[in-house]
Amino acid sequence: MTNTDWKASLKSPKAFNDFIINYFKDHKELTGNYETPSYYEYYTVTLNSEKGLVITLVSSINPTVNADAPTIPFKDVETISVEEFRQLILNKKFADMHTSLADVFQTVAGVPGSTK
Repeated sequence: MTNTDWKASLKSPKAFNDFIINYFKDHKELTGNYETPSYYEYYTVTLNSEKGLVITLVSSINPTVNADAPTIPFKDVETISVEEFRQLILNKKFADMHTSLADVFQTVAGVPGSTK
């Protein structure tokens, strides 16, 4: 699979669904993260045959050196159907042909600093 395979599959709901199923057969999950000195966010995307795509986000403020109180990460789990995800991608119009599927998940998840 190349970066352009998933873009070609966007033309058809069935082709995109097949692409996503095959992607997750090979990869089981897609992970990514965003970090700054003061903040972090980790995300994991999996495919559930009944729920669709399951996106788990864990985010928190990084503790400062002199902080007395520990920070508690926030976990959010969202589900979206494969077709809803396809429509989100189509509406965002990812024009850059070098955008990977991971970049799209990062952007759709709303990770700060994602530019694609």
